[in-house]
Amino acid sequence: MAKIRFLGHAAFYIEGKGLKGLIDPFLKDNPQSVAYSEDFKELNYIFVTHGHADHLGDAIPIAKSTGATIISCFEIANYCSTFGVSVHPMHIGGRTRFDFGRVKMTPAVHGSGISTDSGIVYGGNPGGFVIEVDGKKLYHAGDTGLIMDMKLLAEEDIDVALLPIGGNFVMDVEDAIKATDFIRPKVVVPMHYNTWPIIEADPNEFAEGVKSLSVKCKIMQPGDELVF
Repeated sequence: MAKIRFLGHAAFYIEGKGLKGLIDPFLKDNPQSVAYSEDFKELNYIFVTHGHADHLGDAIPIAKSTGATIISCFEIANYCSTFGVSVHPMHIGGRTRFDFGRVKMTPAVHGSGISTDSGIVYGGNPGGFVIEVDGKKLYHAGDTGLIMDMKLLAEEDIDVALLPIGGNFVMDVEDAIKATDFIRPKVVVPMHYNTWPIIEADPNEFAEGVKSLSVKCKIMQPGDELVF
């Protein structure tokens, strides 16, 4: 069976047959983080939804220390490759089979600029991932507003959906409830909230809002694990 561990903000560890990976590994400067880069000795993949520092995070140093391959859009993969790490570029709508299962990049409405000492580097289109492992499907939405494309995810039969609820930069609780209705996952997990005051949100309000949809809501605290 596959499992995820919530590392705070939008960062997750995911494990299944053939997969030990991180999604948006913002650890070092993450106020919610319960993990450090050096905690991960055995990884084979790192998924990066977009280029903002709270998502690209520690992907490059972790990839260097573990040999993990960074999976992201072409522009972010190209940027990361300049640091000598292994990358696999994808783009929105693309689906590829890996040794553990298939991965599809999904649309997100957001930004993706990469902050460097020389200024902002173009990070391509932001996205999300549908990750298949152990016969299950995990959807990590990345940072996004509510979009109609999410209705297509209902056809994917998503087992677990990780959705931002913090508002301001991403969907708020109200729109995340609508997104859950569009996607119809078996389980939904709120993320990307309460890291800073500007994205304060009440996950219990979200959980209450999806009750009528017959979708199970799992509120995860940093460090919690979910087997699916």
